[in-house]
Amino acid sequence: MKLVNGQSIVEAPVLDEVEIAKARRVLIHVQSHDGPVMKLYLWDQAARDFCKKFNSYEGTPTVLLVTTVNTKTLGGTLALTSMSSSRVFMDYEVQPTIDYFSWLGSNPAIAEQVNAEVVTKRETMTIGEIFSYIEQESAKDAFFECTATIDDVVHGCSWYYIACSGCHSKVINGPTSLICTSKKCGKVNASGVPQYLSKISVYDNSDQAVFVLLGDAGRELTGKPASELVRSYFEANGNEGVNLEAPVPEALISTIGQKHKFCVKVTEHNFSGKTRSLTVTKILPLDPQPTTVSSEDNHTAATSEETSENRVDSADGSKRTCDSSELERVKRPKCGN
Repeated sequence: MKLVNGQSIVEAPVLDEVEIAKARRVLIHVQSHDGPVMKLYLWDQAARDFCKKFNSYEGTPTVLLVTTVNTKTLGGTLALTSMSSSRVFMDYEVQPTIDYFSWLGSNPAIAEQVNAEVVTKRETMTIGEIFSYIEQESAKDAFFECTATIDDVVHGCSWYYIACSGCHSKVINGPTSLICTSKKCGKVNASGVPQYLSKISVYDNSDQAVFVLLGDAGRELTGKPASELVRSYFEANGNEGVNLEAPVPEALISTIGQKHKFCVKVTEHNFSGKTRSLTVTKILPLDPQPTTVSSEDNHTAATSEETSENRVDSADGSKRTCDSSELERVKRPKCGN
């Protein structure tokens, strides 16, 4: 075992049985001998058994044997998942784990090889692959990386919401003050601050989707917090209509045509078919463009070639409404069609 729920084995993690019971899963990064690091998902009873055994050891267990697992490939990455019949064994419980311990003793360098950047990396998928994953019966909450181009900002619905300054949950108007809707926070005299809740239409070579920008993701895209954009609008308009909503700012509109790498998450709302919109949690740096090296007259020059993106003309300024069913019926054709 390399990592358990993102925690390195060498840090002797202690697992929260209550949280794991709620999540119904444990994610373990494992490496068989000197092979590649793989993700192993233990579900339900297997997750509970793993947690109890893991916490019962005086020292941190390092060798794991799981019976009857399924293999899956997500975004080119091999993953293993437990089944209802899966059983969990650790360290010196059975002969195969004892044998593996003997092998580790002879190859101590293998046990120390932990590259957290590699083993915790999110799978990279196209929009089409993410939608295919959502349609799988075994799909669970997950995060993916996806590179796409913004072709519109969705108009007709608010691009921000008023959040509790403490917990960032939505606030509502009470008789005399703002009330936080979070049961954990529950402030009855909350301070409200605008936070991003913006919908953008994006596409890649496989499909089109609506991405929802939340909080920091919106700030990372535009370079400005929502509170600053809202305040600037009302200050520029002499605070007229302060009880109304600020329109979509230029900072968001100017992102149309830009390509970005997004970290998106899929949840039960996607699996149940309630929405096809994908929530963006972070904007990531784009991968560096490959360079082409040529040689002429003993001089070498590296050149990079940028590919031009196909854009869709819009006679009405690319305005859309917030009718999600209409948005989802419109599919961008694949490049070259």
